[in-house]
Amino acid sequence: MGMRFYLVSSKWRNEMQFKIGGFVTSKQGRDKDKVYIILQEEKEYVYVIDGKTYTKDNPKKKNKKHIQIIHKSLTNIEEMPTQQLNLNIQDAINKYEQRSKNEK
Repeated sequence: MGMRFYLVSSKWRNEMQFKIGGFVTSKQGRDKDKVYIILQEEKEYVYVIDGKTYTKDNPKKKNKKHIQIIHKSLTNIEEMPTQQLNLNIQDAINKYEQRSKNEK
């Protein structure tokens, strides 16, 4: 499958894949560099969670332009009960951040 490109503001840009359960980092705002997991996708926005401040019942709305996709994801997050999901999200993000620190 080939890579698709489209023109945005006279610049070429890769088409990004925002998938439910995908890891992302915030590129702008007070939460810059914070890791989240995508819970839901809309046209220009995604709803992200971290399992602590932003949970399944209270996700954060982020503009797709303000997040960076990390090529890692969790599966079956829609099927998990809320409390279990929030704990699994916290654990997954903590493990990812620990691995990232060890690689630096």
